[in-house]
Amino acid sequence: MGERELPYKELTHKIIGCAMEVHRVLGPGFQEYIYQRALAVEMKGVGIKFEEEFELSIHYKGNKIGLRRVDFWIDNTVSLEIKAKSEIDNSHMAQAINYIEASNVSTGLLINFGATSLQFKRIHNRNLFPPLPQDTSK
Repeated sequence: MGERELPYKELTHKIIGCAMEVHRVLGPGFQEYIYQRALAVEMKGVGIKFEEEFELSIHYKGNKIGLRRVDFWIDNTVSLEIKAKSEIDNSHMAQAINYIEASNVSTGLLINFGATSLQFKRIHNRNLFPPLPQDTSK
């Protein structure tokens, strides 16, 4: 199976580290906005540039049909959606994927503070990074 370098690996690693610190201090059980505010404090503390509640325009066949808000828009390169649920499910993944594809960025993160252990998923824009071909030589 082929490999490719993850875009914005260092930045996403730094963001995940901030989220781990927030989860370590607060633990699970709070509402999402509490984690969002704590994560903002943590990211500011390590010098990550971001906008909160960033509005994305949604287009359909060239027509603007609405707006969605991503929790964090980081350094104009990474979309970050946070949750405070017991588990990440497919609808949460679909939302995060839609946000990165709608904004045409390569990388997103989905971070869940609601579970006993912090959960996170790095997400890559399928339009910019199609799946690698499977190794069929076996």
